[in-house]
Amino acid sequence: MLRLQGHVRSYAWGSRSAIPRLLGQPVQADPVAELWFGAHPASPSVLQDDHGPVALDQAIADDPERMLGASVLARFGPSLPYLLKLVAPERPLSLQVHPSVDRAREGFAAEEAAGLGRDDPRRNYRDRNHKPELLYALTRFEALCGFRAPRRAAELMAGIDAPLAKRLHEVLVAEPTYEGIRAAFRSLLEPELRPSEDEVQTVADACRLRLVDGSPSPRADRTVVQLADAYPGDPGAVTSLLLNPVTLEPGDALFVPAGGVHAYLKGLGVEVMANSDNVLRAGLTRKHVDIPELLANVDYVAAPPIRVGPEVFYGATKVYYAPVDDFELSVTTVTSGREHPLPGRGPRVLVCLEGHVTLDSVGDGSLTLGPGEAAFAPADDGPLSARGRGRLVQADVP
Repeated sequence: MLRLQGHVRSYAWGSRSAIPRLLGQPVQADPVAELWFGAHPASPSVLQDDHGPVALDQAIADDPERMLGASVLARFGPSLPYLLKLVAPERPLSLQVHPSVDRAREGFAAEEAAGLGRDDPRRNYRDRNHKPELLYALTRFEALCGFRAPRRAAELMAGIDAPLAKRLHEVLVAEPTYEGIRAAFRSLLEPELRPSEDEVQTVADACRLRLVDGSPSPRADRTVVQLADAYPGDPGAVTSLLLNPVTLEPGDALFVPAGGVHAYLKGLGVEVMANSDNVLRAGLTRKHVDIPELLANVDYVAAPPIRVGPEVFYGATKVYYAPVDDFELSVTTVTSGREHPLPGRGPRVLVCLEGHVTLDSVGDGSLTLGPGEAAFAPADDGPLSARGRGRLVQADVP
């Protein structure tokens, strides 16, 4: 096992206190939106070994079979298949979609051929991979994810006294299927169809007034107002009426597949995803927006959010299995006086969420982690166990 130093990503929507507090640090001057633990070339974590610091992606490239194991190497090539993050939105972040593997490969090749640099802000595809993701809530976490049933979306629009809401209501009533959702969604985003800033503000004002008068859907109205206040005139605020609201309590988990429209609103959580930084944005952001590319990747079928219930192992570990081959997530509550065997195999990233936990490996001794500290266990370390007192999250490959 080797100690792993995470990489901070500072975005405007991040919290200045949530991740620092978990790490035992003071409030920061700049937002700490994400803390990455992985080997993505955009922000690889750093291993601390006997020879000094080395980037995790470089360490894997130097000895892929020892680090990844023969099975993972054969399935995914010489790269870590997943990326683990702490994520802390203080304000809503972008309305977005992640691509499938095929779309990512096509988009990456096209942008490479066009000569766009990997760090070019106009870039959509920074790698060739898909990006399904699982979010595990550490605090109450608010999000939007996937499309509502068309009839429910029509009901929400019906009582909003604004011309734009009335037009959307007519679309959804005329076609109460995924085709109606698709038409309504595209009418809010496509350049030749999208509403004006004044039309968006009129919807937000109507929702604000409805909240005062006694809204039949206060949560939906509050979300529209919240998004319109954060991003004035952005039609993404109205788009929220088409999407499922999600509240995760601590310990709940949400899976977001490729093509799933979503936006995180507020909270602190652990994310594990395929090893990718491909994000297609539609709005609610100051970053690059590419509406045609996003619309080409959207899954319009209305469905409830995919909540993932855990399976319990050894009485102390909850394992969250996502319907993908790239990753799985486990959370272990470590109690004093016990040795806790950890599930999982292959290359593992482990982060201590609270307390102090000592990891033991048959292949490479012991390592003690405090809050926010992390370790990387190569495949050849073999089975791991934990002792001490605290809580530990682990990502590995199924």
